[in-house]
Amino acid sequence: MHQSAPSSPQATVLRPSHDVRWRQVQMGRTTVDYAVGGHGRPVLFLHGWGLGPATYRTALHELAHRGVRVYAPAMPGFGGTPELPVGERTIDGYAQWVGRFVDAVGIRGRVTVVGHSFGGGVGVRTAHDLPDHVDELVLVNSVGGARWLSEGIDRPIHERPIWDWMLHLPADALGSRSVGQVVGAIAGVALPNVIRDPMAVWRAGHLARTADLRPELEVLARRQLPVTLLWGTGDTVIPEASFASMRAALGEPNVMMVRGKHCWPISDPVRFGDTVQRVLARSGELVSA
Repeated sequence: MHQSAPSSPQATVLRPSHDVRWRQVQMGRTTVDYAVGGHGRPVLFLHGWGLGPATYRTALHELAHRGVRVYAPAMPGFGGTPELPVGERTIDGYAQWVGRFVDAVGIRGRVTVVGHSFGGGVGVRTAHDLPDHVDELVLVNSVGGARWLSEGIDRPIHERPIWDWMLHLPADALGSRSVGQVVGAIAGVALPNVIRDPMAVWRAGHLARTADLRPELEVLARRQLPVTLLWGTGDTVIPEASFASMRAALGEPNVMMVRGKHCWPISDPVRFGDTVQRVLARSGELVSA
C-alpha cells in the first residue's frame, strides 16, 4: 500500500507528563541515558548513526503529544552509553541490547519500534529476534536494503565506498530545510560522540553501511508483522535502490512518501509527528492529547 505524505470519582489519576524528560536506567554495570514522555501505547524510538536521542529532541516532543508514551535510549557507542562488548558488536547484538533496555525501563508487553536510519536496521533485527517485544515496526529512511546504483549498475551496498557515504551525509544535512536547526542538532551530539569514542562510531558506521536485512524483512512479512516504510524522497544518504529492495522483501508494506532528505525527522519534526501518528492510528488506539 502506498500513501503520500492521527476509576472511582474520588480517585486521583496521575498520568505521565506529555513533556519529554531525560532519565537514566541501570543495565548491569552500565548507566544508560534515555528520553521519555507522553502517555499511551509504548513507542520505542531508535536514533540514527552517530547521533543520540537529544538530536531528535523536538521530534520526540511531537510524538509525546500524539497519544503515545515514547522512549528513546542512547544506543551503545553513542550519547555516553558504552560500546557493546567485542563479541556483541553486530546488528543482532544491538537488538539484544534493545530487548534488555525495554525490560530495564519496565515496559510490559510489546512496543512499537520507530527507527531512523541505523536505528531502523536495529529495529528490524529486534523485531526479527525478539517477536515477543515488538508489535509494529516503522522504518524511517532505514538502512538494511543492501543495494545501490553506481553508474547505472545495481551493486551490493557493501561495495559503496566509505568516502561516498561521508560525502553525502553533510551534503544531506546542509540541503535540508531548517539547515541551521539540523546542523546544530547533529553537530551538538555527533561531535561529542566522535571525541568520546571514535572507534565505536566508526564500527557502528560500518554496520550501518553494510547491513543486508532483506532475509529478516522477508521473515517479518511471513509473520504478518505490521511494517511501514517512511521515505524522505530527497534522501541522498540511503540510496533509493536500497529502499526499493526493502520494499520488495516486505512484499506489500504500508509505504508513506514524504518530502524531505535523510534527516527529515530532525528538519521537519511536526511533519514527522503527524506522519507517525497517521501510521499508528491505523493499527491501534491513541490516547487523546
